[in-house]
Amino acid sequence: MIIPRLPRILAAVAFLCGAAAWIRFLELDLVLSHYDAKAHLVVARRVIDSITPGWQQIGAVWLPLPHLIQILPAQIDVLYRTGAFASLVSIASFTLMVWAAARLVLTMTGSAPGAVTAAALLVVNPNLLYLQSTPMTESLTLGLVFLALLWIYEWVTADKEAGLHVPARLAATLFAAAWTRYEAWLILSAALALAGLSLIRGGVRPGRTARLIARLAVWPALAILLFSLNSRITTGRWLVAGGFYEVDPTYHGLPLKSFIAVWWGTHRLSGYVLEIVAIGTAFWLIVRSASRPAATRALIPLALAAAAVLPFYAFVEGHPFRIRYMVVLSAACALGGGLAVAQFRRHGVAVALAAALLTASVVESPPLGLQAPMLEEAQWDVPRTIERRGVTDCLRGGYGGEKILASMGSLAHYMQELSRDGFAIADFVHEGNGAIWELALSTRPAAHAGWLIAEEQSEGGDILARRMREDVSFAAGMTRVCAGGGVALYRLQ
Repeated sequence: MIIPRLPRILAAVAFLCGAAAWIRFLELDLVLSHYDAKAHLVVARRVIDSITPGWQQIGAVWLPLPHLIQILPAQIDVLYRTGAFASLVSIASFTLMVWAAARLVLTMTGSAPGAVTAAALLVVNPNLLYLQSTPMTESLTLGLVFLALLWIYEWVTADKEAGLHVPARLAATLFAAAWTRYEAWLILSAALALAGLSLIRGGVRPGRTARLIARLAVWPALAILLFSLNSRITTGRWLVAGGFYEVDPTYHGLPLKSFIAVWWGTHRLSGYVLEIVAIGTAFWLIVRSASRPAATRALIPLALAAAAVLPFYAFVEGHPFRIRYMVVLSAACALGGGLAVAQFRRHGVAVALAAALLTASVVESPPLGLQAPMLEEAQWDVPRTIERRGVTDCLRGGYGGEKILASMGSLAHYMQELSRDGFAIADFVHEGNGAIWELALSTRPAAHAGWLIAEEQSEGGDILARRMREDVSFAAGMTRVCAGGGVALYRLQ
């Protein structure tokens, strides 16, 4: 039969489309155009390539799994400079997401049109296609989260008399997802809560339900605990929730405006029509589960909506708006579109709705268009990248092996760019060097480095730029030699 093989067929198509998209964006020099794409490569590289190598270099702001996967490949110059292996991980994750989405719709409804629609909506989304071509972490998160939701759903629907043991594959997926991005913490929490509700409404006693859900929850909880311990050791804080961005007053302290920003970002990434259909489907599933206890398990995919809490909280706290923070919600809308089609048992009606959704999505956001919101955000730094080449030429022309003081929190992307000119992470003194960095900040850079690079424009300037503004003697002994793209280069006199 074609249906059991359908998710694999759709996954194969997704992989081919993903690989084709990567080739296209590589030709357009956009694979590493996003500053965070470069920065993720730097974090993986610095675990070994550093004046203070070691596990502490994993850091404590970004979750560790994407960088752990990249540690060894990132030491190979060609993979580090191009991000090719990291892109392959993203493409594989994109493929996994499509497979899991199709399999989930089939398992829940048995609808082939619904499964095809969910997969197609994911594949034609230009924002998802772009992200899966880069070393960014969203695709890995989506692949693992969709897989976790699928297996949680299957776990809930298993024979209750069998004891509902936790399969090793589900435990590993829950742990891994909790080590990718913070959105996964919220999604997994919501999914486990909905799974527990489904068990109780299915006749399982509350006490036993709590024990069963605890067997699942222990795995993401363990991942979060280990991450928090690493954060405490490396930064002195259990969780680094601020201090790495300049407060943006646009949404700061404005809950309603922040909520609208999340909604606006979601429909920008997925389209008005698909967003409305997905929201309508979610309400329909909720209403149906209210009257049919057996339908409660169909609410588990709605856990994806919990990802909205993170950007909402971030914007209220003053974090600058970033369209990619709603990418998970965009993928959730695609799944919702597939589930909407699956509600219609008449084949003709389902196919017609699927065609309408796909047409609306393609019209609102063409798959091959370069005006997709995620692509626009990724190219913010391109003009500065071009301008920084003058600074690179200036540094390369006078460099003699001296250490370079620079903030990795602000200029990791520039450090990755400099690798094309032969510079290693070990050539820099940065935050990951701990006491060495702190000593350079507390005294004068001239005593510890031959060069200093400061980001002077982005978000009010980095810590080095602020120190120089606050204390004119901080850069004593160093001379400003050139600047460009918001970056200034200083050299030891």
